[in-house]
This record gives sequence, structure tokens and C-alpha cells, in this order.
Amino acid sequence: MSGEHTLTSTDQDLTGDAPEPSGHTGTGDTETGDTDTGRAASGPPKPGADDTGGERDEGTKGAVLVALGANLVIAAAKTAAGLFSGSPALLSEAAHSVADSLNEVFLLLSLRRSRRAPDSDHPFGYGKERYFWSLLAAVGIFVLGGCFSFYQGIHALGGTEDESRSGYVAGLAVLLIALLAEGASLLKAVVQARRSDEGADDPALRTVLAEDSTAVIGVLFAAAGMVIHMTTGNALGEAIASMAIGALLMVVAFTLGRTAHHQLIGVSVDAELRDGIRELLLGQGEIDTVEELLTMRLGLDSTLVAARIDLVGGLDSERVEEVSLRIRRDIHAKWPTADRVFLDITDAGTEREARTTRERRAIDSDASTPEPEHRQ
Repeated sequence: MSGEHTLTSTDQDLTGDAPEPSGHTGTGDTETGDTDTGRAASGPPKPGADDTGGERDEGTKGAVLVALGANLVIAAAKTAAGLFSGSPALLSEAAHSVADSLNEVFLLLSLRRSRRAPDSDHPFGYGKERYFWSLLAAVGIFVLGGCFSFYQGIHALGGTEDESRSGYVAGLAVLLIALLAEGASLLKAVVQARRSDEGADDPALRTVLAEDSTAVIGVLFAAAGMVIHMTTGNALGEAIASMAIGALLMVVAFTLGRTAHHQLIGVSVDAELRDGIRELLLGQGEIDTVEELLTMRLGLDSTLVAARIDLVGGLDSERVEEVSLRIRRDIHAKWPTADRVFLDITDAGTEREARTTRERRAIDSDASTPEPEHRQ
């Protein structure tokens, strides 16, 4: 559609009736702005209005609460048994449970804060709060769990003092109870992940799954180290167990942190969904070409879709507005989380020429950059 450029958005209610065409069209090469057509004050569906998202969050909240309750009780029992027995492996597990308890508080905060409605300061909502608090949880696992466990392992290499065989027996009993409790919490999280459409993509649920899985493995490591220490009288096995727990926690924390970082800085939807949106756009009779399609996850229930399209010729401004609204509604109906859809109507020839110019400038800039001199 040569010579016209219109920007439209889904900041209106996609489920309501179509607004009266305003006849608004623009010219020039505007990339973004508030020159939206048919914009209404009702806004997109507010967080919490989606029953599916609310039910999912309630299930995730239940899994987090179960994990929190189990970890608080287990942390107290492990600490008492660890101090009584002098077992470094048991103290490492106590630190692990304390870190997990703190992290579950972070996750509960993320569930509550991420459901807040968009406002003037955060027009795209608070969905990324989940990723921020998950990042803090990963830091907590690394520092409180991983580093302290490593410290206990190194300290144990120098020998342990005030060892108590009866204390070790009590410690093993505590670990058995912890194994059962952590296993039950893990089972609850797995069931919730299977029920949820997002599965482990939910950062809060993913963190609980990672914490409970490592807790089960950590308990087995600690028990093995304590048994070796009791049977051989050598603290080396228990020291290795403590450092193994620390290494495991650090790996898990790094993995969770990297994923949260990836989502915080902005990640596109998966290729299958992106291709589906492109296919839907190209299937519209009024669209000639799709010059560019950009997507970004704004949260579990919100996705930004920005498409630069060229329409067929002969459409007046009212028809353009009607087509744009229909396309946005079709996208939202097929993918309900795509609640932020922007259609940038441009001319294909002009757009490709501008893209070629930008690429040439980038190449010329790289070629004109002098190479650093090497001293001999």
C-alpha cells in the first residue's frame, strides 16, 4: 500500500464491538507513538481477569506454600540435629533448607505482584515481576546454599570436633523425614506442572521444581557422607558430600539465574507461535506482504506482537481501520496471551529500500573503523 503509514494497536478491548472508524491515517515513517487508531480507554484484559491464569496461579501458590511449610520444619530439624551431631553435611543441608525457605517467600511475592493491573508507569503490566523475583531466588540458592555448603566441606577436611555417634543417628533420622517431606513437595510441584498449560515455563513453579529436586538429591548426598563418616571414622567422605551439595546448588542457581536473566531482558515467543502468527497475517486477503514481525513475552499471560505489513492497494482509511481491528481480534482469539498487537502499515518498496540503506551504512561504518595498532 504505497504512500501510507498507519500505526494501530490493541490497547482497546478486543472482545467488544468495533469502534466507529475514525478515518485516521498518517504519512511519513513513524515507527511508534500514540497515533493509534480506534484507541479506547478500556485497555487490555487486566491481570487476574483471565480465569485460566488465576487458577494456574492458585495451583502454583499451593505448591509454593507446601514447599515453604516443609522447608521451615526441615530447616529447624536439620539445624538442631547438625549442631548436636557436629555433622558438616547436615549443617550444609540445613543451610540449603533455609535458603529454600527464603526463596519461597520471594516466589509468593512474585505471584502477587505480577498480577497487578497495568498503570501509567507500567503500561505493559507487571508480568516480568515473576522473572525478577526468580532471579533473586537463584542468587539466594547460590549464596546461602551453595557457598555455605562449600565452606562446611572445606572446614570438615580439617576434622570435626564434638562428634556424637548418637547425634549422627538422630541426624540420619532427620534426613529420612526430610527425604519424605521433600519428596511429597516435589510430587505436588510435578502434578501442578502437568496440570498447567505453561508447565515448568512458570518461573515460580520452575524454581520450586528445581529446589525440591536438588533437596532430594542433597539429602541423599548428606546421608551417604554421614554413613561413610560413621563407618570409617574419616571425615573426608562427609566433606566431599558437603562440597557436592554446594556444587549442585551452584549449578542449579546458575541455570535458574540465566533463564530469569534471559526473560528479563526480553525474549521472543517460540518459533512455532511466531510462524503461526506470520501465517495468519499472510492468509489475510488485504495483506500483500509481512515485512517484519517482532514478538516479546511480557509475562505468562501477556505477549507483545508488532508486525510491519504492506496492504494491497485500493483500500481507503476506513477499510484499513476495519481490517486492522479484525486482524488483531483474530490473533487474540487464536492466541489469547497475544493481548498487545501493533500493526504498522507501511510500503514494502520503501521499507526494503530503507533496510538496504541501513545495512549499507552498517557495512561502511565497519569498513571505516580503523584497526587497532599493534606495537612491536
